[in-house]
Amino acid sequence: TMLSLAAEGRYELLGLFDGEALLGYATLWSDPEWPDYVMLDYLGVTAARRSGGLGGQILAELARREAGRRTVIVEADGPDGGPEAERPLRLRRLAFYRRNGCTPVYPTFACGNRCQAFVLGPVPEDREALKAAHRAIYGAGRLDVVIDPPAGAEPQPPFWMTEGRHG
Repeated sequence: TMLSLAAEGRYELLGLFDGEALLGYATLWSDPEWPDYVMLDYLGVTAARRSGGLGGQILAELARREAGRRTVIVEADGPDGGPEAERPLRLRRLAFYRRNGCTPVYPTFACGNRCQAFVLGPVPEDREALKAAHRAIYGAGRLDVVIDPPAGAEPQPPFWMTEGRHG
């Protein structure tokens, strides 16, 4: 799916290298109808380099790269976004994004999980446009994605687990 989106010009694969060695990466997902917005789909640092500040450096570079160009939407599993045993990791990840210039903007449901949406850098004044762009990036067919769900709502199963879908 990522390679298909990249071929369409909707997905960027970025790497942080030391010579030939990959240290970390970021992937960005966009929708051509909303050129002023992009979503950080994945951010990662190789296991050997974690907890050394590289994730924050990647976010800072991404913020510089996109400043004045596009609003960067970030989405992470919320505190209650999965198994209880993984809650400390989710809380650590949420704190990481806050520490590194991301502002929480609204909750989401994605891939069967409760998530938190952030914006890296300045939060746009038009929150409805932000939500519409965020929704458009996923695509209208994704029933498991809800942007700013109403109180009491529950996430749907991930799209790949619905009838007729096989990963």
